[in-house]
Amino acid sequence: MNISSLLAFYKTYIAPAADIIILAVLIYQLYRLLTRTQAIQLARGTIFLALIWVVAYVMQLSTLLWILNLLAPGIVIALAIIFQPELRKVFIRLGQGALFRRQGQQKTTRFDVVLNAAEILAQKRRGALIVFQRYISLNDIIEKGTKIDGMLSSSLLLSIFEYNTPLHDGAVVIKGDRILAAGCFLPVSEQQDIKRSFGSRHRVALGLSEVSDAVILIVSEETGALSLAYESKLFYNLSVATVKKRLMQLIEDRDLAVSEEEIYEAE
Repeated sequence: MNISSLLAFYKTYIAPAADIIILAVLIYQLYRLLTRTQAIQLARGTIFLALIWVVAYVMQLSTLLWILNLLAPGIVIALAIIFQPELRKVFIRLGQGALFRRQGQQKTTRFDVVLNAAEILAQKRRGALIVFQRYISLNDIIEKGTKIDGMLSSSLLLSIFEYNTPLHDGAVVIKGDRILAAGCFLPVSEQQDIKRSFGSRHRVALGLSEVSDAVILIVSEETGALSLAYESKLFYNLSVATVKKRLMQLIEDRDLAVSEEEIYEAE
């Protein structure tokens, strides 16, 4: 096979495949980076407007096309100004090489902080409710609790759930690496087939999982067992390693192969 044949083969097969693969990886990594800031809202809004423009172009809606073409420059400038802090974070992380760097160390540290406190509380038979907010806002629950907005730490969690403290009986709401509020009261589950052995913490944790996409970690005051509630299901008496894996998968969208059979352990 001569050089011209190799070049032809490269241009016909290898170059297009490499082009598609590299572009797909870049788009995926950029999307993962955007989802960690509120700039994702800018991307979604831009895509939505682009889809409207395509529909208008295909259907030859001249008036709508004229309006969109007229407003497009102003909309782009306005969105860039509104989301300037988020866009700046994105470009800073790009400059630091965060597009391809794994974020495992930071994520592991965050969950280790929570689980370290949970293990200590379990040993002392101190009950706890720790809510991880995901995409659905929990502002209505946060507003009824005591706002903290403090950096997440094991010592702060232990102080909140110490016996006979004013915030002991409520739930803590965590978003990212911050504790948003404590002493929050959650809705009680409407499910009728809950085991009678489950206490009020398990019932309200399950209740919140029925009305939101939050993930709730429960420390049983009676047994010290660690449990998770999410997607209207309660997984009781889990090991620390299993809780950590599941939290990473659910909250950080990690591609971890943890099956329902693996995570569930009988009481």
